[in-house]
Amino acid sequence: MTHSQLDSITRIKICNSLLNNGVSPEGIPEQLGIHRATVYRWMKKIKQKGINKFVRDYEQAKKGRRQPRKTDPLTKIYIFKIREEYHNCCGEKIKYLLQRNYGKSVSVATIYHILGQRFVLRSKWKKYAKRGFVRKGVKPREVIQTDTVDFGDIFAFTAVDTFTKEASVVMKSELTSQAGKEALVEQLKQFNHIDHIQRDGGHEFKLHWQDYAVKHIPSIRTARPYKKNEQAFIERFNGILRKECLGYATYKQQDLNKIQTKVNEFLNYYHLKRPHLSLNMKTPAEFAAQCRI
Repeated sequence: MTHSQLDSITRIKICNSLLNNGVSPEGIPEQLGIHRATVYRWMKKIKQKGINKFVRDYEQAKKGRRQPRKTDPLTKIYIFKIREEYHNCCGEKIKYLLQRNYGKSVSVATIYHILGQRFVLRSKWKKYAKRGFVRKGVKPREVIQTDTVDFGDIFAFTAVDTFTKEASVVMKSELTSQAGKEALVEQLKQFNHIDHIQRDGGHEFKLHWQDYAVKHIPSIRTARPYKKNEQAFIERFNGILRKECLGYATYKQQDLNKIQTKVNEFLNYYHLKRPHLSLNMKTPAEFAAQCRI
């Protein structure tokens, strides 16, 4: 009989016998076809209860159908409220906002299950529409990647030129499409022009942002959900912004002007003094000047 034909109770008894005969727990998983963590979990229970009681409890636990866990009605209300307030945002953002605003921890799968009780959600098989290839700039201003970073009550609207690595950071007190539009206006002034811009699917890059972008930028692409490698350049810059400037602290709305000033000072250092490995140790400003922007 192969280990795949053994039932769980038989595996538990053999596991106990092997342990009593001095076999290392590291060698048991391969013999029984189970995970190493399972062996250590069984060892702990056998030590606590003894083999006979553990087997009885294990058999009892497997009898009957488990009752599904129920989400309390108040949590459901919060989920629907967040979805409406944040323009039909995704389950990942609902999970984050639910924990941040209400101290409720619910899995993404449960959130979508609850939303499915009221809304007709898109099939997961149709979730990823064709969006075209991810462009990488081969000249200044050809490709800009943009994103946002949450700093508590204020938000950084970030953008980076994938070729020259020049960056823009506009701090806002709201994570809305109107705030996104205002940030884009300032970013366009800094970059002068943008041939192609890539954003994620956040609500801050829809409505007002979208209306303004289509009028001033010839090409717009939305990165696929959960594909952070498609936003690699801006994700890298966001990490630099946290590590070298603002850290992982949270800030209040009244700190907005002070933080923007601090960010501007950092950007001056970033562009003029900080050498960049991918630019052969040139600063973004030096590299941009070399390209004769």
